[in-house]
Amino acid sequence: MAGKLIIVPTPIGNLGDMTLRSLEALRAADVVCAEDTRVTGKLLAHFDMRKPLERLDEAMIGAKAVGIVERVAAGEVVAYCSDAGMPGVSDPGLRLVAAAQEAGVPVEVLPGASAAAVAYVASGTVCPRFYFGGFFPRKAGEQRSVLEGLRGLDAALVFYESPNRLVGALTSIAEVLPWRSVAVCRELTKLHEEVARGAAADLAERFAARAEEPGGIRGEIALVIDAPTAEEAAADAAGAVASAEARATELVAEGLRTKEVARRLAAEFGVARNDAYELAMAAAR
Repeated sequence: MAGKLIIVPTPIGNLGDMTLRSLEALRAADVVCAEDTRVTGKLLAHFDMRKPLERLDEAMIGAKAVGIVERVAAGEVVAYCSDAGMPGVSDPGLRLVAAAQEAGVPVEVLPGASAAAVAYVASGTVCPRFYFGGFFPRKAGEQRSVLEGLRGLDAALVFYESPNRLVGALTSIAEVLPWRSVAVCRELTKLHEEVARGAAADLAERFAARAEEPGGIRGEIALVIDAPTAEEAAADAAGAVASAEARATELVAEGLRTKEVARRLAAEFGVARNDAYELAMAAAR
């Protein structure tokens, strides 16, 4: 077999989700590069495979990618696995694929499980679009900034989150997007799978109580924030008008002419041109 890099997805929890193509690829590989050789080693052992394993994690992939690609060019068949799910999705495998494509060596990407896609469907949203943001920011300020930047996007928002930071994440969502329905998808495909839906504030209270219980909150988590609702759009529009009214008063006090006040209101608050002019006229009276 000619050299090739094969991106091999693995189950996100249930080993029964391992595809036949992924098993065939692992058997055909000369070497398996893994995010964690212990995790992938257990997977290979479960399917009665013995393959040379090489660690290729976040800290190593930048320095080793070129060497791996050179081995592929020389005729080696290299399979790459992340700990779970689709390599490259919130995973350093993207850099390995980019290096291979830049060098012009063959790359085969196999389809497989992805927690983001499973969570999106399990959330119950009816929005036909979703945005995947990877891991949710750690700091509250960064969380709010990301949510503010995405609030106008007509799509469900999907993020990965740690059990230890779940309550904080839900609190930030409740502050920025109080109208939205949220789904906490935990331990997907595993024995204790859970999909909890509701308002972010209610879920924050619920999981805060669980965090105090023996065992606390465990498992891998995906958050799905539903798309904007008509109720949210109406609230945002009302808020924009109120802010524009206050700003119009300030600009008139500064001596700006009505047309200039209207232009600035439209630019700053997204108010329709005619509405902006009416606000400017009202402030000038």
